[in-house]
Amino acid sequence: MHDLVSILVPLGCGCLLPIMIVWFTIRESMNKTNQRTQIVLAAIEKNPDMDIEELMKKISPKKKLLKEKLLSKLLWGGIIAFLGVALLGYCIVQGYVGGMPTAALQQFSLFGAVLGIAFLINYYVGRKLLAKEIDAEEKLLVSQAENK
Repeated sequence: MHDLVSILVPLGCGCLLPIMIVWFTIRESMNKTNQRTQIVLAAIEKNPDMDIEELMKKISPKKKLLKEKLLSKLLWGGIIAFLGVALLGYCIVQGYVGGMPTAALQQFSLFGAVLGIAFLINYYVGRKLLAKEIDAEEKLLVSQAENK
């Protein structure tokens, strides 16, 4: 029985879980698309002279701005780097006290710290490279808000 569990748990986490996540994500996007389609069809039935492009712009999901994408990278980079450094600090303290943690925990904490630092570097490099595009995007949004 123990052998069966030791085989099924990694198999479920490695195969079944990612498949379920992808299935739920695709199902959610299909439901959103179907809802938007039903809204457009109902609007066409009630008022055939309606501007469909305008309606589609209003009900379509908003695209994230470059600045929002970069701030999301900064947030996740900070969280992952903090967790990695905290786990690395825990490993150092446990090594000093005498109860050395497993090698897997050390590798995981080091991986987390490196991954978080990579996210932070990605944010700063992206901010530097996309500075002109972000300024142009902000000016466009300001001009659109003034026209309304």
